Amino acid sequence: MKKILLIEDDVDIAEVECDFLELEGFDVTLKTDGLEGYHEAQTGKYDLILLDLMLPNMNGHDICKQIRPHIDVPILMVTAKGEDVDKIRGLGFGADDYIHKPFSPTELVARVKANLAQYERLKSKNSMVSQEDELQIGTIKVNLKTRRVDVDNVEVELKNREYELLVFLMSNPNIIFSKEHLYEHIWGMDAFGDVKTVSVHLGRIRDKIEQDPQNPVYIQTVRRVGYRFKI
Repeated sequence: MKKILLIEDDVDIAEVECDFLELEGFDVTLKTDGLEGYHEAQTGKYDLILLDLMLPNMNGHDICKQIRPHIDVPILMVTAKGEDVDKIRGLGFGADDYIHKPFSPTELVARVKANLAQYERLKSKNSMVSQEDELQIGTIKVNLKTRRVDVDNVEVELKNREYELLVFLMSNPNIIFSKEHLYEHIWGMDAFGDVKTVSVHLGRIRDKIEQDPQNPVYIQTVRRVGYRFKI
């Protein structure tokens, strides 16, 4: 039984979420206070964290920022705000995906299942990689066993989805992929969420691997088509 930590201060909404998730066979722990949720998340005993943005005592952004370096499970951020800046901040702090209120309980369950399934697929794939396997294009080197990324022989830190996007693009150089294709492949959903997530993650990767992120050499945008890793 997969364990989910739900951090949500609106009790009415939380009860509906818990009911639908538990009907699908998930073991759900609810915390309505941000600080309590933060401490519970640090226990590391959950398979996915469903994290509201606006919380008392500690907001969702701060929780995500603090736990992401230590917790390697999907973090799905929930927000009632529609502004892109909140989504970008959440993804930048290490959230894997986001869903904004109002949403149907069935949509929530679908997103939770998809994030868990994709996480399991990627974890299984990584466990089968031999120690000597690595990718290297130009000054960028990725060790597929340790998930270490070096640029000009200096290690750079990538979040989970950033790493997965980079490896996929480097494994398929010069091939143009649409946002929808990348979203479906990395997030494991049939363009079910907001494909702007892809652009945000690619922008973060560029900031970390490109000498001039505004004029990228490697991750290039093909106008009105998609993205490619250029060699």
